[in-house]
Amino acid sequence: MVELADIRQAAARLQGQVLDTPCVESRTLSQITGAQVFLKFENLQFTASFKERGACNKLVQLSEAERRRGVIAMSAGNHAQGVAYHAQRLGVRAVIVMPRFTPGVKVERTRSFGAEVVLHGDTLDEARSHAMELAQRQELVFVHPYDDADIVAGQGTVGLEMLQAVPQLDTLVVAVGGGGLIAGIAVAAKALKPSIEVVGVQTLRFPNMFNAVKQQTLPQGNSTIAEGIAVGTPGALPRAIIEKLVDDIVLVDEGDIEQSIVMLLEIEKTLVEGAGAAGLAALLKHPQRFAGRKLGLVLGGGNIDPLLLAAIIERGMVRAGRLARIRVSARDVPGSLAGITATVAQAGGNIDEVHHQRAFTTLAAQNVEIELVVQTRGREHIAAVLDALHAAGFQAQEQK
Repeated sequence: MVELADIRQAAARLQGQVLDTPCVESRTLSQITGAQVFLKFENLQFTASFKERGACNKLVQLSEAERRRGVIAMSAGNHAQGVAYHAQRLGVRAVIVMPRFTPGVKVERTRSFGAEVVLHGDTLDEARSHAMELAQRQELVFVHPYDDADIVAGQGTVGLEMLQAVPQLDTLVVAVGGGGLIAGIAVAAKALKPSIEVVGVQTLRFPNMFNAVKQQTLPQGNSTIAEGIAVGTPGALPRAIIEKLVDDIVLVDEGDIEQSIVMLLEIEKTLVEGAGAAGLAALLKHPQRFAGRKLGLVLGGGNIDPLLLAAIIERGMVRAGRLARIRVSARDVPGSLAGITATVAQAGGNIDEVHHQRAFTTLAAQNVEIELVVQTRGREHIAAVLDALHAAGFQAQEQK
């Protein structure tokens, strides 16, 4: 088992090598969730993830012979970047095996640190098997992303820093994939403050640790927006620590995570990936579970594909009622479309898209169906736009 002394030693090794990231209160999120929320900004690390803590702690302890041989890791992205970056700093060869579904931004960033990237398999388990084969064939040191005492101790420095910055915290909410981060944090936090509650968060699509710890058999999906915690097989060492020290694991769905990404971007002006937003997603999905707590959330990483982020923002605007699809029926005569757009404009709506449909409709032949995508200020404003269209004599309704 990893102990507090191991984490303190890791913290000493990491001093000057990784950031002691801010851990500060979000007053707005506190008001929204009903808990006093403190955010640990691990997305501000150089590789935009906490993963470089464990990677650095592991690599700096390699013997000279091991450094000459080089290292290999398997990862969906953040562990890969942490290993690649610190291997480059230390002059060590790094080979990284990544699943084929890994976002392009993570692949290219890993290559930019000088690592040799091998894309193999559709899951982390397939990538790990291939990495183990390459390690044996090329005599490389395997750097596991979570099932390693040095990795767990390195990640545990996050918990050490959180309680040093905000000693009054009574609850920590941490995303769980393989379990390295929450295991390390739990060791540090429970040793420093035994009364503290440590709660894990998993996505409904990858509930591996939830199943293992709670003896459940929830099915596993194929993909999730939180690919950083899309782990098929939990780590043996983290699982042992989690069973002993973690108080609970809760589940969130894809919509909760998407909403959290948008909220953190809009409210905190900070960019997080799906796995990094899982903690806030838990607060939004289970508000009564955390009400009134002094609560620490780890924003674990900020590596997200720009195209995926654009889609998430747009979907978030739809959920918030700030982007609406309105279908309008009108006489197919000159000036009808101009009248509709003028009415929407006078009501304060901004039209993004217009689809003019004559053929694929059940309306009378002399009528036309027009679908508008409109930017609004929210649900009440959508109702006001519809009221304005009705007052102008148009048949209009929101399309969900």
